Amino acid sequence: MLSRLLKEHQAKQNERKELQERRRREAITAATCLTEALVDHLNVGVAQAYVNQRKLDHEVKTLQVQAGQFAKQTAQWISMVEGFNQALKEIGDVENWARSIEMDMRTIATALEYVHKGQLQAASS
Repeated sequence: MLSRLLKEHQAKQNERKELQERRRREAITAATCLTEALVDHLNVGVAQAYVNQRKLDHEVKTLQVQAGQFAKQTAQWISMVEGFNQALKEIGDVENWARSIEMDMRTIATALEYVHKGQLQAASS
């Protein structure tokens, strides 16, 4: 009787150990699946962040090139505007010179008329 009870007890202990081992393996499997799912989910986010970072880097490089081109073009425009300003100043200088010459010519013409009239009056007297 005692040996039978001992065998039954050992059999039940073995069953419990097997059940416990099976549950432990299931728990490990479930934990592994959960971990893999979490890592996969995180990897998707990390991969998307990496793709976005590469796109941003490309856009930054493109923007730098465009900014350089714009700076060159702006410098050309500034140079053209300065040239245009200088041309306008020169036109203004020419206009002032022409007015000055015109005034001098009028003065000379008036003086010549005065001399001419003086000679005509002297000849008639």
